[in-house]
Amino acid sequence: MANIGKVMRRLTAKEEEVMGLFWEKGPLFVREMLELYPEPRPHFNTVSTVVRGLEEEGFVGHKAYGKTYQYFPLLSREDYSRGTLRGVVSKYFNNSYLGVVSSLMQEEKISLDELKELIKQVEEGQ
Repeated sequence: MANIGKVMRRLTAKEEEVMGLFWEKGPLFVREMLELYPEPRPHFNTVSTVVRGLEEEGFVGHKAYGKTYQYFPLLSREDYSRGTLRGVVSKYFNNSYLGVVSSLMQEEKISLDELKELIKQVEEGQ
């Protein structure tokens, strides 16, 4: 898949919404995507512009059917999440995952017991 192993930019809210549709439904035409939005739906051109931007950056690809395109994700949700996490760790924690864990503990987002359980799971290969 595209962008694997790279620190990638975070998607905007609209881009993440569109990618979420691809991740949940698979290949879609823009018209099909519009039907998945609640009312009031965005304009066709708005969604089409977001999709084409995602394609230019390598997040989605397309298959042509005459003059219309069916788009599909080139990046899985899991790969995007990993890449985004790498970016956050790089930008805010100087590439230190230990710094991330330390920060989570200081802010009481993870307890010592939870950390011990995580270490146990890693040691057991889970």
